Amino acid sequence: QVQLVESGGGSVQPGGPLRLSCVASGSFFSINDMGWYRQAPGKQRELVAVITSGGTTNYADSLKGRFTIPRDNAKNTVYLQMNSLKPEDTAAYSCNAKIRRTIASFERDFWGQGTQVTVSS
Repeated sequence: QVQLVESGGGSVQPGGPLRLSCVASGSFFSINDMGWYRQAPGKQRELVAVITSGGTTNYADSLKGRFTIPRDNAKNTVYLQMNSLKPEDTAAYSCNAKIRRTIASFERDFWGQGTQVTVSS
């Protein structure tokens, strides 16, 4: 069974940093893209950032320059480094990974349980 477990959420003051982590565990053949999404109350889920297994990144335009998405393939882990946080960054952040369970299988989406980030003074 494949699991994605996030950590690092919490409350932070405006302007502060926060780093989220997401670890993939279980039995699988490979992990392709890993990414972060967020959903604020009353809004649709939106892409924050994605990174391929080769390290190519893609960010939501509004977040470029403040957020980065490092990845450690040896640890099956993706991070979200968030700097200069704003109240509008408050949301539930979820990790996503496109994983092939076996060499013969297609990739499918797996999701973490989500972690809350609250930016408030």
